[in-house]
Amino acid sequence: MDVPSLVQSSLGDEDVAAHVSLKGEDALFVTPTRSLLYTDDGLLSDESVSEYPHDAEAIRVSDGRRKATISLDYGLDGDDSFSVPSGSLDDVLHPILAGVLNAADVTEAGETVRRSYRFSELTLVVTSNRVVKHVGSAVWGLDFEEIVFETVTGLSTEDGNVSSQLVLETTQRTERIKAPNDKFRAVREAVEDAVFAYHDVTSAAELAAANSPEQTDSGGGEVSFGSGVDPIDTSTVGEDDAPAAGANAAQQAGAAGAMERAGGTDDTEPAGNRNARGAKRGVQATTDDAEFESSGFQTAAANVEPAVDPDELAAELADMTAVVDEFADTIDKQHAVIDDFADTIDQQRAVIDAQQAVLDEQRERLDDLQALIPDQ
Repeated sequence: MDVPSLVQSSLGDEDVAAHVSLKGEDALFVTPTRSLLYTDDGLLSDESVSEYPHDAEAIRVSDGRRKATISLDYGLDGDDSFSVPSGSLDDVLHPILAGVLNAADVTEAGETVRRSYRFSELTLVVTSNRVVKHVGSAVWGLDFEEIVFETVTGLSTEDGNVSSQLVLETTQRTERIKAPNDKFRAVREAVEDAVFAYHDVTSAAELAAANSPEQTDSGGGEVSFGSGVDPIDTSTVGEDDAPAAGANAAQQAGAAGAMERAGGTDDTEPAGNRNARGAKRGVQATTDDAEFESSGFQTAAANVEPAVDPDELAAELADMTAVVDEFADTIDKQHAVIDDFADTIDQQRAVIDAQQAVLDEQRERLDDLQALIPDQ
């Protein structure tokens, strides 16, 4: 790689991490903290270097037929833009994305940015440790989402007619990455390769096996109640009243159980007794809950999945936007053809006007010559 002397003087102590050749001798040189756009001498411009720091809050792209404009939003400090040939946009955008993600502390030291993809309203960046997703008109912004490979426990695919989904099972939830079918294989292979390399496996089956919970032996021996159960003391029960007391206790227990199952109370019981028993049950329930939590267990919370998957909705929106963009491109091309015809017509009109002016001049000279001829 040949680094121009003007760029070399602008680098300082930094090294060039990426280099993208543009039109002619123009080129983009990317360092860990900034991008340097080098413009060679031309008919209308002198040799120059423009710097674009990577501490941007957002990246926006405007792609035209011949040139594409990349805008870096620096928040309160405004934004800065530069243009590159449309055919070089993806090559230029990839290292800039890597630099911005690094400056924003999204990626860690030693983490490499492998691939980046743009699908209208969806941008995917695959690194060695994660997938970064951004949905919106901007290519990247602070409202990004990420899937960290450390949490991934399984991989699968869901095929569709227009687009397909890569399903990543994580320790928190199920994540989905949707892409058009013509690009889906590239996305799937890029994500799979990165995930497999991170977990040191070679297939989805190995990944699932490596993350499956260990099977524990529940045991089938006899149930032991231990030595903490005190014997029932029956020394106070008399011989004569034991049957009656047992019968009364059984009847009271049955009545109480029936009332509790029916959701009611015994009207014959004094209100003070009922209130005291209810308070005792509340204290006992609170004590049981405290003992349950102190033993290392927690009450399970309901995990309700949303009725509409935000990722699926974003992907559908991306598909619709892609179709709209295709129609817009077609209309732009038709407008270009019309403009070309209009230019041709204007040129023909200019030629006709020039010929008409020559004809008028010839007629005037003819009239002058006729005036000089004597009448016969």
